[in-house]
Amino acid sequence: MDTARKIRARLTAVAAATLTALCVGIIAPAQPAFATTPAPITGSGSTWAFPAIHGWIDNLVQQGLAINYQPNGSNSGRAFFADGQSDWAASEIPYGVVDGENTDSPPGRGFTYMPDVAGGLAFMYNLSIGGQRVNNLRLSGAVIAGIFTNKITFWDDPEIKADNPQLALPHLQITPVVRSDSDGGTSVFTQWMLATDPTAWQTYCAAVGRSPCAQTSTYPVQPGTDMISQAGDPGVATYVAQSSSIGAIGFVPYSWALQEGFPVAKVLNAAGYYTLPSPANVGVSLLSAQLNPDQTANLSPVYTDTDPRTYELSYYSYLILPTDLTNLMTTNKGYTLGVMGQYLLCQGQQQVNVLGYSALPINLVEAGFTQLQKVPGASLPATMAAMLAGCNNPTFSPDGANTLVNTAPMPLTCDQQGATQCAGSSGDTVIALNASPNPAEAGQPVTLTAAVTVASGTATPAGTVQFEVGGTDTGTPVALDSSGAATATTTFAAAGADELLAVFTPTDPTAFNASTGGLGLTVLPSDTIPLATTVPAVGAFTLTVDSADTVTLTVSGDNAAAATSPITVSDTRNTFPGWSVSGQAADFTGNGTATGASISGNQLGWTPTSTGPLPQGATLGGTVAPAAPGLGTTPAVLASAHAGSGYGTSTLGANLTLAIPATAAAGPYASSLTVDAVTALP
Repeated sequence: MDTARKIRARLTAVAAATLTALCVGIIAPAQPAFATTPAPITGSGSTWAFPAIHGWIDNLVQQGLAINYQPNGSNSGRAFFADGQSDWAASEIPYGVVDGENTDSPPGRGFTYMPDVAGGLAFMYNLSIGGQRVNNLRLSGAVIAGIFTNKITFWDDPEIKADNPQLALPHLQITPVVRSDSDGGTSVFTQWMLATDPTAWQTYCAAVGRSPCAQTSTYPVQPGTDMISQAGDPGVATYVAQSSSIGAIGFVPYSWALQEGFPVAKVLNAAGYYTLPSPANVGVSLLSAQLNPDQTANLSPVYTDTDPRTYELSYYSYLILPTDLTNLMTTNKGYTLGVMGQYLLCQGQQQVNVLGYSALPINLVEAGFTQLQKVPGASLPATMAAMLAGCNNPTFSPDGANTLVNTAPMPLTCDQQGATQCAGSSGDTVIALNASPNPAEAGQPVTLTAAVTVASGTATPAGTVQFEVGGTDTGTPVALDSSGAATATTTFAAAGADELLAVFTPTDPTAFNASTGGLGLTVLPSDTIPLATTVPAVGAFTLTVDSADTVTLTVSGDNAAAATSPITVSDTRNTFPGWSVSGQAADFTGNGTATGASISGNQLGWTPTSTGPLPQGATLGGTVAPAAPGLGTTPAVLASAHAGSGYGTSTLGANLTLAIPATAAAGPYASSLTVDAVTALP
């Protein structure tokens, strides 16, 4: 080929970088730096635990973690985890439980159980005497088993009257309401009946033709009885709460009864007291919970615990966590799971009581931490003492002292089994304690607010709240206002972590129970000023190509080569979305003696270059060989910067090589190289 032939390629500037703007607020101080790169994780399972899990995830997302959860039920959650469709799961039911003729076998992947949140299974009822709603109903375990096995069918049954000596119970048909679908609460309930009244459950199994007679997650309804089934906890709670459902009683998580504003029965415990599933009672009960060798819960000691505060149907949900790197598990995912697990065992427990759950007591937190250490990639405190010291769980102090066992109120004397009975009331109360600001500076005034609400019903409690710091009273008791709130202001002299308590004492102890709420407070040194601001998205992204002159490719043998003009990328945006610059060649068109001829743009290749160092996180694209595949059909990356990088100015270029086909007509040719830039969403 004539070496005098000139192949001319014009480098055309196309500075139309695609920019999509999205305003992002950045809060100072900056988010914590992660020791390892956290990876997104996906979970599925328990609907009962979902409100707590949803709140935890919302808080953790603010720390820069990517966590997703699908509340598709405990059974589906276990199946998803076993199949590798989720990285973790939540369930009230472990693997391996025999449910009728079915056994949910453990998965092939490594796993362990970690406690996540506790609660009580409540017996919500709709009962009136003389037009007045009953809200002080008491039931023994034998009566509850009798109601839900159709042995006790009227409210004035002698066994119910024995539990309630001061109630003139009506001759009214009982309507037991159960779940029509599978759920963890049903499994907890039937497990409890098997342990405490096995004859009742075994007789019922025979009546409904269920063999083997084991605990079950799907309650069998006996045909020809007044028992009915409803879908989901909302279905049971809504049915019981209907004005037309006088005489109905159903078992639901305590949170659903609270949401409906309906009373729940006080259940007789091994100490001879009728108690409610309050956060304090559930927490005290689960101090007796033990772990089986496979880390599942052994609740039998809870049923026989003689502490007067225990509520027998206390239980907790599990997180099912991976312990090996199968099913697409990675150490980066394990790091995220470690952060999430430590948060929910500790600070996350502060927000669960007001949702109708109970904060995990210290024994379950310690058990959870031990299991969390088995997750590959989890970065955790080296010792149990270090973990407890920074835990900020409301049931114990940083030194590991069990504060719950000392602060949980005892039941009223009138709730003891016998000839007396507490007067009709809404009973149990729950305290939500808040401190503002938190964290606070040493010497800075802090406002403490305790909101006392009634666990069942709509009455507003009356009484006083004593605020405490580290077990010591601060100020005098504060009377509740008309909304049920008490407020006080205090200061903290020294930096550190403080445990705050609010202790409610009712004016009429026969109307409302005492209760306690806890909160952790961080006090910063006085020379540290907490700052917060919102930084607007600023800066710009530009792409500039110096194309004032035509780039001429010089022919040498069967190839022609040249360097591009400088291509400048400038990114000064403080949202750091990243960017990518690519190029694509048009076909070469002949003119002059080559008029009518053409050369495919795929005959052009390049090797990306840069003048000076690239910004942190930016890298050059790979070499594209001419004709294999070339730059014509598909754009090729010149350089790119991943999200979170690329800030600054980059001067890019490329060494071009054109493979000249042997059949190409002699003469000048011209083409264009289109350079585009795109950015990730800021």
